Amino acid sequence: MILLRKAKERGHANHGWLDSYFTFSFAEYYDPAWLGFRSLRVINDDLIMPGMGFGTHPHRDMEIISYVLGGQLQHRDSMGNGRIIRAGEFQYMAAGSGVEHSEFNPSPTEPTRLLQIWIKPDTKGVKPRYAEKNLADAPAGQFHLVASRTGRAGSIEIHQDADLLLARLESGQRVRHSLTLERHAWIHIAEGEVSLNGIELSSGDAVGVSQESHLEIIAVKPSQLLVFELP
Repeated sequence: MILLRKAKERGHANHGWLDSYFTFSFAEYYDPAWLGFRSLRVINDDLIMPGMGFGTHPHRDMEIISYVLGGQLQHRDSMGNGRIIRAGEFQYMAAGSGVEHSEFNPSPTEPTRLLQIWIKPDTKGVKPRYAEKNLADAPAGQFHLVASRTGRAGSIEIHQDADLLLARLESGQRVRHSLTLERHAWIHIAEGEVSLNGIELSSGDAVGVSQESHLEIIAVKPSQLLVFELP
């Protein structure tokens, strides 16, 4: 079974300094048909204008992953972390029992584009934690494990039985990912254009997959995509 979520159907908010598209209900955008997929709660496609950003604000009991697609993101948090995340890098924060952070575009001239991802944890009240993974130079044409429950293969360890994978594809390249019938997948096309099990998808499109044995993805144009494998 495949559930299609087209980019043009997403929620949208343009605040001038921030232009966001919401795959699932978020902030003022609410659609009872799109509250999340399994433990995946948020995928926001954010464009932050130069010198602008999110001031210090709190989170708790959420696994938060940011993936910078273009530009830079300056992060500071109440755990003492301060870092500029660049295109191709993932940032992770387990909000757990409570954490505050801020996120800004430090460039005076270039916008920052990122995907903001929230996954519901399987345990509440954990100690807040921070991690990063740099895949800017990861080779195209294959999947790379970004996050997992066990932190296997050098991935970021998260508090949920979920795998997050990244693939970058040149035109004509293909990747295949097998699924057991007990697992589900959400595939988000971050950039480009692909064919997924025969379905044509473009940047911002996504599909939810259940009771399928595999994903066969072929790039029509240079592309990158995220796959969330979920219980």
